[in-house]
Amino acid sequence: MSAEAYAEAALGVLEKIKETQKEPIGRAADLMAEAIAGGHWVRIFGSGHSVIPALDVFPRYGSFVGFFPLVDPRLVWFQVLGPGGAPELLWIERQEGYIRNFLKSFPLVPQDVMLIYSHGGLNAAPVEAALYARSIGMKVVAVTSGENHRQAKATHSSGKKLGDLADVLINNCVPPEDALVEIPGQKEKVAAGSTLAVVFISMSLVAEVARRLAERGIHLPTFVSPNLEPDPNHNLSVFEAFARRVRG
Repeated sequence: MSAEAYAEAALGVLEKIKETQKEPIGRAADLMAEAIAGGHWVRIFGSGHSVIPALDVFPRYGSFVGFFPLVDPRLVWFQVLGPGGAPELLWIERQEGYIRNFLKSFPLVPQDVMLIYSHGGLNAAPVEAALYARSIGMKVVAVTSGENHRQAKATHSSGKKLGDLADVLINNCVPPEDALVEIPGQKEKVAAGSTLAVVFISMSLVAEVARRLAERGIHLPTFVSPNLEPDPNHNLSVFEAFARRVRG
């Protein structure tokens, strides 16, 4: 069955991440814990499908204050065609110069860390997010397809790919085509793997950063599922802690 084929391929991706990415995930977690411990932020950027992990890290049950998603609604599609559609988004994220204007709206500082997701690592949006972060002096963590990074040619005028600009590169261990399952009689594979992979990496980072901060004795204002948390004000207090951190 194709469903079983996907399950095997997907589990294989996760196992490969577990086996090969412990070291870069650990180095990224060190950078992130240092930023959060110092009262700064882990800024999270993605466009297109790569906005999913940016949204999933925070606010999220089991996550805590210190992560700040940088989400531009023009880089997220809300319908297939028409206003807010995928073709327009794909066009915008390939236009050079746009992301600098977006990121200028945020008070980024050298002590922040920029976490950038992009399976391909070639479009202007993720590349320029990394270039902008580096121009400020921020450390850059990239989550991308390692195979695509090695094989693909840069398309940005800088001659850089996302992975070239990363202080830490985390390989999502998904092949460049993203899709994982072959269908008899069809040339194209189906069933993508990168979203599954990057959410797994994201939660691994959340767990590792939390451990490092807890070892320093730092309190983590953490969202708790209302299915388990008897205090209805708990999650409101987490939002308040986030707001206080924004105000500095």
